Amino acid sequence: MPGIDPNFLCHWLAIYRDAQLISQKKRKMGDEKDVKKLLQAKFIREVTYTPWLANVVLVKKGNGKWSMCTDYTDLNKACPKDAYPLPCIDRLVDGTSRQSIFSFLDAYSGYNQIKMHPDDEEKTTFITENANFCYKVMLFGLKNARATYQRLMDKVFQGQIGRNIEIYVDDMVVKSNSLADHIADLAKIFGELCKHNMRLNPEKCTFEVKGGKFLGFMLSARGIEANRDKCQAVLDMRSPSNLKELQRLSRKLVALSRFLPRLADKINPMTKLLRKSSAFLWNEACEEAFVGLKTTLATPPILTRPELSIPLLVYLVVFEEAISSVLVQEKEGSQTPIYFVSHNEAELRANLDIVEDIRDRALVVVEACKQRYKRKFDTKVRPKEFREGDLVWRVIGEARKDLRHGKLAPNWDEPFRIRHNLNNGAYKLEYLSGEPIPRTWNSTHLKMYYS
Repeated sequence: MPGIDPNFLCHWLAIYRDAQLISQKKRKMGDEKDVKKLLQAKFIREVTYTPWLANVVLVKKGNGKWSMCTDYTDLNKACPKDAYPLPCIDRLVDGTSRQSIFSFLDAYSGYNQIKMHPDDEEKTTFITENANFCYKVMLFGLKNARATYQRLMDKVFQGQIGRNIEIYVDDMVVKSNSLADHIADLAKIFGELCKHNMRLNPEKCTFEVKGGKFLGFMLSARGIEANRDKCQAVLDMRSPSNLKELQRLSRKLVALSRFLPRLADKINPMTKLLRKSSAFLWNEACEEAFVGLKTTLATPPILTRPELSIPLLVYLVVFEEAISSVLVQEKEGSQTPIYFVSHNEAELRANLDIVEDIRDRALVVVEACKQRYKRKFDTKVRPKEFREGDLVWRVIGEARKDLRHGKLAPNWDEPFRIRHNLNNGAYKLEYLSGEPIPRTWNSTHLKMYYS
């Protein structure tokens, strides 16, 4: 597979200068079939004498097959994070919905189409049964691989993203309002793919359809719909019998929360069971909330994308233990929902109470430490003694220094006269003319003036 021209883009490994080179000990190996496939595809090459060495691990895929992965935990720890910005998922979904025709594209081993920089190839070395190999191409397990792939997509489709294609890392969808426009858009997309030697996987591509899945949502001309598979997964669940099953349910609901009105209020009986201080007791209120949740997911609402020319309306509902809102727009006399948001107010208050309590206790400890060390250090202070009428220098604070002179600026001010001797090294001063100075000065800020 030709892949992307390294002069156009390749993957670098930025490693901390003080990072320790780690060579992992050999573990029990698995099947060598994947290694042979990588050698045939010229994705790897054999190396010797490398300071970085990682192990191979086998991971079970969703279809039941096993896939070979490399444990780059040590290498990833030594690399700083690439802060390249990834697109906002909600914005991509909103920009893709309400189109007439879609084509969903999938690159063939997309990450492997990007070459590793030659200087960094040997850092990806991994152990096999008979030899050590390193990758000549970028692979999924590297820390900043997603950022590099998104950077590639932004460069390749620079003039088309947002207009006729939306991309989130390796998820691509071509969108159009008519068949003629869609054919023209696909021609431009394929032209860019051919220009940069990118390959698509025909088995995972879908062309000229009325709707499909994108970033966990169902997109069509009707609008944004909940993923039917995710909804069905909740509908098929039985009532949770322990904390782990309830946590699994809550994770599924997070992905569907945009489509669930008043979610925090409706599942509040179940949410209380997630607290560490609560014992797990599935009661009638929890069962009623669970059944009501399934009823909503059986026919979830269809959301729409916001129109910039139409005002947005927000409806807010405040309950005793939750707060919920919905963002809508009014079109042709009817209001269509855009986004449902809800939050558990009791949890927020509980967290705030904990923070306030911790802060108050910390302040008490800090103040006690200050008083204790104040008494300790004050015993070592030997205040200078001056008599009334003595002439003294007064220290110039940082705020009153003349910065124009830098280090050569004077540290002491012109002489003053001691007016009154108070106590514990505190003195009242006056100018030589006899005019008193209002504030009190400590002897640590004064020194004797000798004319």
